[in-house]
This record gives sequence, C-alpha cells and structure tokens, in this order.
Amino acid sequence: MDFMHQQLQQLEAASNLRHLPALIHDGRDVIVNGQRMLNLSSNDYLGLAADRRLREAFLETLTPDTFLPTSSSSRLLTGNFTGYTELEQELAQLFGTEAALVFNSGYHANTGILPAVSDAQTLILADKLVHASLIDGIRLSAARCIRYRHNDLAQAGRLVEEHHRTYSRIILVTESIFSMDGDEADLRALVALKKRYDNLLLYVDEAHAFGVCGPQGLGCAEEAGCIGDIDFLVGTFGKAAASAGAYIVCRQVVRDYLINRMRTFIFTTALPPVNIAWTLFIVRKLADMRERRAHLAHIGRLLRDALTARSYACPSTSHIVPLMVGPSADTVLRADQLQRHGFYALPVRPPTVPEGTSRIRFSLTADVRADEILRLIACIPEKS
Repeated sequence: MDFMHQQLQQLEAASNLRHLPALIHDGRDVIVNGQRMLNLSSNDYLGLAADRRLREAFLETLTPDTFLPTSSSSRLLTGNFTGYTELEQELAQLFGTEAALVFNSGYHANTGILPAVSDAQTLILADKLVHASLIDGIRLSAARCIRYRHNDLAQAGRLVEEHHRTYSRIILVTESIFSMDGDEADLRALVALKKRYDNLLLYVDEAHAFGVCGPQGLGCAEEAGCIGDIDFLVGTFGKAAASAGAYIVCRQVVRDYLINRMRTFIFTTALPPVNIAWTLFIVRKLADMRERRAHLAHIGRLLRDALTARSYACPSTSHIVPLMVGPSADTVLRADQLQRHGFYALPVRPPTVPEGTSRIRFSLTADVRADEILRLIACIPEKS
C-alpha cells in the first residue's frame, strides 16, 4: 500500500487532499464543529430538500402498504413497479416527447447511455468541460472521441464538417449549464448545426438546469424551445428536484433500445418505489415554482455582478457562481475565511478543475435571501 500513502502525501502537499466533512444539516444551515453556517455548497437549487412542509404533505400520501423502501430487483425482473410507469409518462407528457426512461443516478445515465448508443463507427465530440460522468461514459464506449474547446461552436462545427463523411454517426455531447463555471451552452446554435447533417445527434445533460430554467422548470432546452431537436435529453432529480435518480426524454425507439442495451440500466437494482413516488410528487409541482426560480435568478445576478465589479473573472450566467482564486492553497484559505464569517462555501480543486483554476463554487439555492448575498459580498475583497 506504499503507493497509496505516497499519492496521498502528494495530494496533501499540493493542498488537494480531500476529507469527508462531519456536518449536521439543519434546514438551510449546516453545523460543522459546533459552528452554524449558511449552506452555499448544496445543489438543492429550489430549496425543496429543506422544505419541511413538502415532506409532511408527501408523508400524508403514504400508508404502510405504499411505503416501499426497496424494489428488490432490476426493472427487467420484478423491480418495475407502477410508480416508474407513472413518472415516465408524466415526464414524457411534460416534455412533449414520445417516451422517457428513469435511471438510478445521473452517473448511471451518462456512463450507460453513451456506450449503448455508440460503436467503432461513431465519433463523439464532447465539450472540454463536460462532467466526469460523461467522460467516463465516453471512455467505456467503443467510439473515437475528440474534445472541442469549451463552448467553441466554431471549432465544433469544423470538426463535424471534417469528419461527418467518415463516421456512420457523430454524437455531440454537452451540458446545458456547466457544473463548475456556471455558464451555458448555446443550444439553439447546436440545434442549427445538427440540422445541417443527417448523421449528427445531440446529447445534452441538463443536470444543473432541470427545475431551475424554463417556464415549467424543464431546463434550458425548454427555455430555448428546442426540446424536440435534442436526441438524448438527460437530467437528474438529485439537485433542484430534491430527490435521487435521473431521466432521459427521447423517442420511443431510443427508450426501447436502452432497455435492451444499456448495462447500467439492466444490471442494477432499481430505485426504491417510495423514492420514485417522492420524485413524482415533486415533478408535478415544478411548474408552480416560478417565484423560487425568479428569486434564484435574482440572487445569482447580484453575486455575479458584485464579483465582476471586484475585478474577478466570472464566466457564470446562472445560479452556480465561481469565485476564481487560482492556487489550491490560496483557495482553501479563502474558503476558511468565508466559513469563519458564517458561509459554508467549499474549495473546488484539481482534478475536478484544471491546475491553476481552483475556485470557491457558490451553489445558490432559492432559500438564500438577498440580504445574505449582500453580507457574503461584503466578505469578498477586491481582486489584487
């Protein structure tokens, strides 16, 4: 085990060693070592996970017969409870698609779909900053992959033009809102590119946009009016929807194909039915949460504008707002300072982000007040 000790020592020397935090959740706050702090590192974007009234309302719908804490099987065996069908039909109706399919997690989705729908005659073009789960899905596939510069649609277009005759299909992979920079892909431009080539397919991960963007909270594709133009539209329930699991909304043929070929769907015990029931309970309420979405957008603008005014580079256009610091050691110190002021904000360091780009990732939620954002801004000095 010497190699493990050596690598851990190297991580510690570079200020990149991680530990599991010992914390207590109390509504919007966390308590760490006896200190209460406002949680600015949660993906509970709409503040639903901390909403006790929602949980009480959901619990009233349960009985000992409907509280089913395990599926005990994969969905292809005996784990396909009726709640799955209800949730998938609800999603397909909301998105206006032919079908939907639910997975155990966003990681299961991204590491399973791409290997299933690609082969050696497939080229995957992936944005340089896509999530680790997408990168791992690409690695598990038989496809060739080229990573294009982040949000550089001119380069992506050149690559499609250069290779579209060589491969039976090209799959262009992107997130809608990117998890570390908080900026967005231009989905309308990507759809326009797709329409120029018969063998170009679009894969869009809406993990950080579902629940947050669009009139009904369905994501950036709803906002851009292009749901029907995206071949693989994926999202998660573990963030704004305050649950667990993931989905794809798609054509029926895609759903049928994944059920038969997607290993992370076939070879896993399905999510507990009680979890599916909670997800459906929340999904049916998302359209009515416009005020939460509007407030989240407002506090995001407040923080972004303040960082820009203090001369920080701020690529974000969303509720995910990075405070770019640079060296890992400096970023850890900055996080410690913010925590002493009562803000639980965490450093994001390599390998999650490239060397030299460590940052504090402010992950805002709708239950953070504007006056608390102003207090946070007062704790951030001008960039030297």
